[in-house]
Amino acid sequence: MKLLSDILYKVRLEEVHGSTHMAISSVTFDSRKVKKGCLFVATRGSLVDGHEYIQKAIENGAIGIVCEDMPEQRNEGITYVKVTDSTYSLGIIACNFFDNPSDKLKLIGVTGTNGKTTTVTLLFNLFKSLGYSVGLLSTVQNKINNTIIPSTHTTPDALALNELLDTMVEQSCEFVFMEVSSHAIVQNRIAGVTFTGGVFTNITHDHLDYHKTFDEYIRAKKRFFDLLPNNAFALVNKDDKNGVVMLQNTKAKTNTYALRNVADFKCRIIENHLNGLFLNIDNQEIWVKLIGTFNAYNMLAVYATAILLKQDKTNILTALSNLNSVEGRFQYIKSPNGVIGIVDYAHTPDALKNVLETIKDIRSGNEQVITLVGCGGDRDSAKRPVMAAIACEYSNKIILTSDNPRSEDPEEILNQMQKGINPFDSKKTLRITDRREAIKTACSLSKPGDIILIAGKGHEKYQEIKGVKHDFDDLEILKETIKTLGI
Repeated sequence: MKLLSDILYKVRLEEVHGSTHMAISSVTFDSRKVKKGCLFVATRGSLVDGHEYIQKAIENGAIGIVCEDMPEQRNEGITYVKVTDSTYSLGIIACNFFDNPSDKLKLIGVTGTNGKTTTVTLLFNLFKSLGYSVGLLSTVQNKINNTIIPSTHTTPDALALNELLDTMVEQSCEFVFMEVSSHAIVQNRIAGVTFTGGVFTNITHDHLDYHKTFDEYIRAKKRFFDLLPNNAFALVNKDDKNGVVMLQNTKAKTNTYALRNVADFKCRIIENHLNGLFLNIDNQEIWVKLIGTFNAYNMLAVYATAILLKQDKTNILTALSNLNSVEGRFQYIKSPNGVIGIVDYAHTPDALKNVLETIKDIRSGNEQVITLVGCGGDRDSAKRPVMAAIACEYSNKIILTSDNPRSEDPEEILNQMQKGINPFDSKKTLRITDRREAIKTACSLSKPGDIILIAGKGHEKYQEIKGVKHDFDDLEILKETIKTLGI
């Protein structure tokens, strides 16, 4: 229970009708979750306007209403609070209701198009291995030390986020590593949250179905760094031309990392093999189990973050050498006859290119590269032909197939992808809508030593078709197919 006056601390109030000296039992923005003594925050989403459910919330037991438009008819005994932006206010309210848990943690936010999940997961595993109590908020899963909490969004809504952070405080977590999506920044899911540091990995073509333009997407990412306090650090990838853009206007202490440019933290790839990377990080040689240039960036970001969090350099490097790859990120298996199958979450043009360039770097040149790729439905359609073109450029054979078609017709998605394939490459391209059948075909086409890349879904254990999530695990289906075909 919290007093409404305390919950509204730092909220920009325009108008108040009723007493704020009342005990609030819970807070929600979903009228279906309202209970007796609840504060209901009427937010405007892309599909639903919470203002339409104010009366329903009161009927369900709400005693306080936060809204942008004050109702003309107001109920006796109900406190109404008008604010400029109810979504932003929800973030502040959520922080206050849970006693501002982020103030009691060292919370690091990682944003960017690619590498977020890998970076936060490696940081979580690193600090856990260093003996700390740690929390993780990621696309794949949320964790408190060894306890797994299912993840539904890259960044939870403001209430769910603060409740998780509060639980992490109760579990004595010292460090928390969190993916921060562009959607979460724009939708104020992190409003009021205090970050100890922010990390920028890169920015490439993605989410233009939501942000509409690339400039808008960049501004969304930049806003995260603009909001960092002056006692926080901002760490950005200087090899990405937008890295320095993120640092403009930030109050945080600025830091850079790079493989190619002069930066505060430097890394050089000495060797790149299927079984790992031999790196020179800040003049110290280290062997790590992860593969590819993109993972050299991820490892450097992790190292730099740990240094900025005052950890010992030798301890960091020793721990890094023992870290394993993240689920669904360049996971590979080798069949009895030498076929290499790789499963990767690459679902953007840049991520797909990174994975295929890594394969190019580690292959001998005598084997085929067979790439299976699709694009998600109800998402940025502009990247579809681009991804097909990239797959063609780096592969001997490609199979266009379904990813998560969601509400779209999968054949139409493949039609859009096919526009990126020039007539010369059409002879090495197949279209197989059924993803399971596509994986089987890729295996059937392979010869000993060939490399099969199954891109797009990575860690996901489902395929979403027409609003229904069907059990589907790329890695498990790949293993089953290899065993069944005896390759």
